[in-house]
Amino acid sequence: MVPSTLLRSFSRLLAPARLPGSSPARSKFYVREPLHDKPDWLKVGLTLGTSAFLWICLIKQHSDDVLEYKRRNGLE
Repeated sequence: MVPSTLLRSFSRLLAPARLPGSSPARSKFYVREPLHDKPDWLKVGLTLGTSAFLWICLIKQHSDDVLEYKRRNGLE
């Protein structure tokens, strides 16, 4: 049998952390609602451009690998 004091102390470890109720505390981290009416077009452009660049590099590398495979195995 497990002593009840051990269970109580273990359950305190699993309980979520609470801020002290007596002192007002402000969190450093807060979540703001994203601005959907004004998208950041620089970030959108960089994201899409990076994605397109990576896909082009991936397809080019795959084509080079297929050609090398065919050359090494005498399939060309």
